[in-house]
Amino acid sequence: ILDGTIDMIATDHAPHSAEEKSKGLAKSMMGIVGLETAFPILYTNLVKKGVLTLNMLIDLMHTNPSKRFGIGTPLAVGMPANLTVYDLNETYTIDPAEFCSMGKSTPFTGWEVSGRCKLTMYKGIPVWEENLDSRKTTIL
Repeated sequence: ILDGTIDMIATDHAPHSAEEKSKGLAKSMMGIVGLETAFPILYTNLVKKGVLTLNMLIDLMHTNPSKRFGIGTPLAVGMPANLTVYDLNETYTIDPAEFCSMGKSTPFTGWEVSGRCKLTMYKGIPVWEENLDSRKTTIL
């Protein structure tokens, strides 16, 4: 990553049900849920530990893939926003029971991380928001 050999980080979100994951190594569907854990794990273990800057992580997870594949839109006044808002100071323990995804398979259960997602917008419309009163999530 630091020498530019790896220029992006992406996830293969694999939201398989518990039943699909319970058939043993050879017969179970492969993959884990990465969508809900990637940023906080990388932020906690790379940015907070001084391996990368926050700007470098944003480039790896957003800017570089957007440029490479010609996807997304720039964040600009008058343009519909596609964005995610994180509280970088909030620390929490990863609990798959809190995932919005159907898939709950993760090797990161119990990990303490920083960077809780608060809001996701698509085309300028909030599509997910954390309910701060009850710590529940709302898919809008």
